[in-house]
Amino acid sequence: MKRTDDGNKTVSSRTTINKALRLNLDEKKYGTIAEIGAGQEVARQFFLAGAAAGTIAKTMSAYDMQFSDAIYGTQEGGRYVSKARVKAMLDKEFSLVLERVGTSRSRSSRFFSYAATVSAKSFNRDNECHSWCGIRIQMYPGAEPSDILVHVRMREKSAEQQQDTLGILGVNLIYAAFYYFEDARKIIDSLSDGLNPEAIEIDSIEFRGPYFEDLDNRAMNLHLIRSWKTRAIMFEPDGHIAIPAEMLYKRNVLTIRGSFRPVTRLNVDMIEQGFAAFSQQEGVEASNSIVLAEISLNDHFGKDLMVPEEDLLARVSLLNALGYSVMVSDYTRYFSLRAYFRQFTALQIGIVLGMANVKEIFDEDKYIGVEGGMLEGFGKLFPDNTRLFIYPELNDQKEVADYTSVEIPSNVRYLYQHLLENQFITGIDCSDPELLKVYSREVLSLLSKGGGDWEQNVPEEAVAVIKANRLFGYRG
Repeated sequence: MKRTDDGNKTVSSRTTINKALRLNLDEKKYGTIAEIGAGQEVARQFFLAGAAAGTIAKTMSAYDMQFSDAIYGTQEGGRYVSKARVKAMLDKEFSLVLERVGTSRSRSSRFFSYAATVSAKSFNRDNECHSWCGIRIQMYPGAEPSDILVHVRMREKSAEQQQDTLGILGVNLIYAAFYYFEDARKIIDSLSDGLNPEAIEIDSIEFRGPYFEDLDNRAMNLHLIRSWKTRAIMFEPDGHIAIPAEMLYKRNVLTIRGSFRPVTRLNVDMIEQGFAAFSQQEGVEASNSIVLAEISLNDHFGKDLMVPEEDLLARVSLLNALGYSVMVSDYTRYFSLRAYFRQFTALQIGIVLGMANVKEIFDEDKYIGVEGGMLEGFGKLFPDNTRLFIYPELNDQKEVADYTSVEIPSNVRYLYQHLLENQFITGIDCSDPELLKVYSREVLSLLSKGGGDWEQNVPEEAVAVIKANRLFGYRG
């Protein structure tokens, strides 16, 4: 729905109505819509468009938990807004479509079921507002079905606005599945048609089934960032896409930013030494903490480096091979990265940095465009339970230099001293000074030339993956 400046509803956007009407007028597309938790706004769009009987066999909603469980069963963990629940809904509803009308309608029909399970803004509590929605669809008549599953975070302030938004999103997903199925990126791009870009965040998408079997879901999720659907994508150590709110909820977070092209023994030592120091903070244990290797798509000025998805996924694969969770984002400044984590956890946040990164943080030129300049940046970086852990480097004399010897501009030297004395910034050790001579760019040059002793500077598990997949131009 579009809204006037005073927030009152007006007519649905023409884009949404036109999409719904095109589907309604195509008698070969037929299915059901099941929505739990935020009204029946997707179905409503089809009814508003007219001729809905041409597309919709059934709409339904089950708000009572017992009714919902009786229809779709109970899933592991008992969560109602989950991927497991929306998959159960699709299983049930699509099987009913085939059972009840699969043989009575035209053989040229392509059947579908759309499902959504939603936690919208509650009347009396400050709850997480999110949804799992998906569609199961035949890409051609009689085909085995394929799925598209989407996780959405709703950012609007009222349940009514969120319901309207989900109605438009649902129409976009159904329409895209039918008309854009040959181009997964176009499906993603179209999901926000007719929506305020700030209304939702799509932080996970999964393409499943025989039609999409050759599609790399990791690459598709990276496209969510570049199509401005989200700011970050997270990968589990096994390579699967993670939901940030689930991965970070009630966990201490330690992160290290790097190119990891390729990951080196130096990177691993930074992570291990960083976590050793991080674990000294109150309440930090391995069981309630997560270590994230973070890769930014941007340069120091916030410009997309346009690194190919294949290259990014190679780095993710290497980090996963070492057992690390990975985050790919378009964040440039560290205070924005901290703010992202703080959405999901109130516990400790730690950031592992090299000495060069510290110099950048204290470079006033890096705060161009920030209204309050460097002071605003630091205010956002260190408001609560956030610390920087600084790894040493070799100075020009090839001696080990630690965080106490960082060259800070004279006008902010006392600010740096304040952060040191209050332990917002602390140093960490290097387990072997020889590691300080390891540089990713030199390793990359050697492995692409097919010679040198690059293997000894890269973790064994990563070496095996590089050679097996001939990553980064490896020549063996």
